[in-house]
Parts: sequence; structure tokens; C-alpha cells
Amino acid sequence: VNPEVLSNPARITAVAREHGSLGKLAKKYRKFKQITGQIAEAQQMIDGNDPELRELAEAELPQLRSEREKLWSELLDMTVGGEDANRSRVIMEIRAGTGGDEAALFARDLFEMYRHHAAAKGWKTEIISHHPTELGGFKEIVFAVEGEGVYRELQYESGGHRVQRVPDTETQGRIHTSAATVAVLAEPEEVEINLKPDDYRLDTFCASGPGGQHVNKTASAVRLTHFETGIVVQCQDEKSQLKNKTKALRELAARVYDYYKQKEDAKRAAERRTLVGSGDRSERIRTYNFPQNRLTDHRIGLTLYNLDQVIAGNLQPVTDALIDFDRQQLRDQMGGLD
Repeated sequence: VNPEVLSNPARITAVAREHGSLGKLAKKYRKFKQITGQIAEAQQMIDGNDPELRELAEAELPQLRSEREKLWSELLDMTVGGEDANRSRVIMEIRAGTGGDEAALFARDLFEMYRHHAAAKGWKTEIISHHPTELGGFKEIVFAVEGEGVYRELQYESGGHRVQRVPDTETQGRIHTSAATVAVLAEPEEVEINLKPDDYRLDTFCASGPGGQHVNKTASAVRLTHFETGIVVQCQDEKSQLKNKTKALRELAARVYDYYKQKEDAKRAAERRTLVGSGDRSERIRTYNFPQNRLTDHRIGLTLYNLDQVIAGNLQPVTDALIDFDRQQLRDQMGGLD
């Protein structure tokens, strides 16, 4: 065993988690191969000349095939979402796009949708930074979500979201179209992205906007610039500079991890990527049409007429459909069972 691993409790935890995850997958695959071998043996007996063995094999074969199908589905479930599928922490970013104040209000509605969905799932949410508008919307909001199955479900939210509705400020009842972008970043373990003070520049400044006199007059806001990637994050939500730095470092680590992960994915272009979409923020993935109470996910051709329930936090039917589609695509790509 590597002494460096033994001397670092966080590294031990990360290695154990990775080993446990891979161990479960390997154990499941060994069982799958074993059942596949038994099916082949049963088929040989059926094709043979011994009537007693043929009868036994014919009785056993349906159960073996059923068990193999179950194991195959479980293997697919364990691989949907790629290497980050089992991450329990993500950082999400919502940015208002075209549409001015209405886009900022839509960004707020998306955040509330995710927050209520997370609460229903028993997940924890924490705002890292946000830039509110006078009307109560968000120009941008960055927040963390933590809980079992978080990345596996929320990964599909990355991309462009479009809303069609009549704004409260519209006097003639005209439908306006606005947009927002969502990015979902797997939050790395500390040992995966270990940011040292020499890796980034720290700038402090006085916070601006809502927050009160203390926030505006004290240099508590923090901006971090990562030298190698040029990634910049800032946080001014807390009155304490130390708390702002801690939150900013957390966001920076996730963005740096995502940057290198995207580069690695590009090198392995032949390898499977998310099948229901590239995760590109510029890709329009979903439309929310309020006058028709209609939600459309353009990646899989899903249309639901319960937008009021979805926007209130009942995102599960959409998520389940996306996971099922991804699983089926993966099944087709890997080939079906004989």
C-alpha cells in the first residue's frame, strides 16, 4: 500500500470509495458472466441427445435468462452517467440569458425548481454566490447540491432552457420568450483537485449590490484567478472574507476539475459521452411554455402537460425519462442480449 495514501485520511476515503464502486461493478459483472455461461451450458443440453438433461435445461433456462436480464439492467444503471455517475455532490450555475428582467426571473424560477426538487429527494442545497436583480430575479446564481444520486440525476440539466410566458409587466398579454443557461459540475474530492495558494491569485474588494452597509464598506468580497486555466470565480455573499474565500475555493475546484475533465473527454472522443446531449450550455435542451402548461425536452422528444407541477419541483418524471432514454441508448450501443 502506498504510504502517502495511508498518511492522508481524505485520500484513504477517496480510494476506498473508488475501490468500493469498482468492486460492486466487478462483482456484478462476474455474476453476469457466470449466468451467461450457465445459459450456454443449458442450451447445449437442450441441443443434446439426453432427454432427461434436455427437460431439466428447458425448465431452468427461463429463470436463468430472467436473472441475466436483471443483472444486465443493473450493470447499465451502474454505468449510465459515466465516471462521475456516483458523485454525491454537484455545483450548479444558472445564468440569465436573453430577455432582460424576465430572463432573470426565469433563472430564479429554475433555482426554486431545483431547490424544491432537492428538498423532496432529501438532498441539501447551499447557495455559494448570487447576483440578484431589483425585481427579485437572478442575473446569476451558483449553488451546491449534496445527496445520494445527485450527479446521476442532475447531469442532464446542463444546457439552454427557454421560457415562453406573459410577463407580469406585459399590459397587452403578449407572450415573451426568454432564456437561461444551466451548468452542472461534479464537485471533486479535495484530493482530486488540491489547490495550493501558488495556483491562484487572491483579490479582495468591497461588495456591491444588496447586502447592507457592512457588506458594501468592508473588503470582504473575494475573487480567485486560477493561473493555469484562467478561470475566475468570485464570492461576496458572506460578511466574512474567510467564508467568502472558502466558498470561492469550493467553486474554483469544481470548475478546474470540470475544465480538465472536458479536455480529457475531448481526447477520448471515441469513448461514450452523455448520449442525451453534449452538456454544452449553448445547446437548447428544454422549453417551458406557460400558456399551454407544456414542457418539452428537445433531446428526447418528451412533451408533458404538467409544467405547473414540474416548475414547482416535481422534476422526477423528466429525470426518469432522460435516464431511461440514456440507458436504452447505452443498451443499443453495447448490443442486446442473445
